Amino acid sequence: MIIAEMVNGKIKYEFTAEVWKYSGPGGWFFISVENKISQEIRENLQWQEEGWGRLKATAKIGNSTWKTSIWFNTKKNTYFLPLKSEIRKKEKIEAGMNYFVTIWI
Repeated sequence: MIIAEMVNGKIKYEFTAEVWKYSGPGGWFFISVENKISQEIRENLQWQEEGWGRLKATAKIGNSTWKTSIWFNTKKNTYFLPLKSEIRKKEKIEAGMNYFVTIWI
């Protein structure tokens, strides 16, 4: 099992992943949640998903923590974590670089 721990009633997951930029309009930046973690989240928490496979979450990279959502992508069979411009600037996050991520769901 991948669950790291329960914190204040939330499940905490930690992983390292590469930041990538969506090539379509808007040019959003994302981190794909590790496949094994995505499978576990989907199996155990899919009932909490809202429209379009969205799960509310809190994320942390570096010294920045923010409320967000992760989105399930059926083509990639994984969740995507969008990275706000504010967070990217504050943490100097760039596409192609790996970052240690913590998410609570």
